[in-house]
Amino acid sequence: MTDTPQIPGPAAGAEGEAAVAGWLAKLRTERSYSLRTVEAYGREIAELRRLADGRGWAELTEADVRRWVAAAARAGLAPSSIARRLSAWRGFLDWLALRGDVQANPVRGVRAPRRPKRLPKALPPDLALRFVQPVDAADGPDDDPFARVRDQAIVELLYSSGLRLSELTGLDARYAELGPYRSSGWLIRDEAEVQVLGKGGKRRTVPVGGPALAALDAWLALRAAFVAATPGADAHALFLSRRGARLSGRAVQRLVKRLGVARGVPSDVHPHVLRHSFASHLLQSSGDLRAVQELLGHASIATTQVYTSLDFQRLAAVYDAAHPRARARRRSGEPG
Repeated sequence: MTDTPQIPGPAAGAEGEAAVAGWLAKLRTERSYSLRTVEAYGREIAELRRLADGRGWAELTEADVRRWVAAAARAGLAPSSIARRLSAWRGFLDWLALRGDVQANPVRGVRAPRRPKRLPKALPPDLALRFVQPVDAADGPDDDPFARVRDQAIVELLYSSGLRLSELTGLDARYAELGPYRSSGWLIRDEAEVQVLGKGGKRRTVPVGGPALAALDAWLALRAAFVAATPGADAHALFLSRRGARLSGRAVQRLVKRLGVARGVPSDVHPHVLRHSFASHLLQSSGDLRAVQELLGHASIATTQVYTSLDFQRLAAVYDAAHPRARARRRSGEPG
């Protein structure tokens, strides 16, 4: 790989090629983009040159760009790939407009197709309850009471309170203010709550259910003895590793996945699945979208509304399984 960004694809005349070279050089020197990134931009502009088909940059029209977007979508190009290409084209043509080489940017008003909305994965209530059943010896590595009791408290708290992974690992056993240290999140045992610091520095208080409290009490007793007997153990962190350090997010992901397999949950369970399950099941039971928004710490109600889609899917599945006309429609092959 050389230090000069390569400009792949056919040239739309020497003048057009020089313009592309100038823009790529600007990205490399003024914006400090890596050589690999600049070459990726060069490949995107090569597609723009193909679209121009020998015409000058000023002859490109918005209709040309819209036709390309439609053709790319029909060909199955991912919306993210279309958006990335349009972004590169938009930046290049904006630069040409600043230089006076084009009067207007034909890409400015064109947007990529919307990406399909990904629904969060949530466990059905029966599987969620199976997952958080008390840990038995078979679930713990080498019949380790430390891991079993701690892990049970973790999964109960994740499902009970819908915490993000970072919020869970950031919890202290109680509020601490010692020198420069200040707790960012902590358990308030007497109030059956946790105080967490969420996205954007937004603080919220979340209730903790009875089974989670019982699991936490068992862990707190074991944790206190462990901290007292382990030199250098983190005196603040609620959840600790066997070495006495604050438990990492990656370690929590591994233990949640392992417990899902051990407890026969036919899904790839990770901490966020338990957060989604908390939100979905709470919304199904209460119908209170605003309350779920507050408990999850979502800044916008639109983010929480995705769980209404999950609820509708559940109702649709119940209908398909139970309604006589739905069964008749499936047997007859009639369209739904």
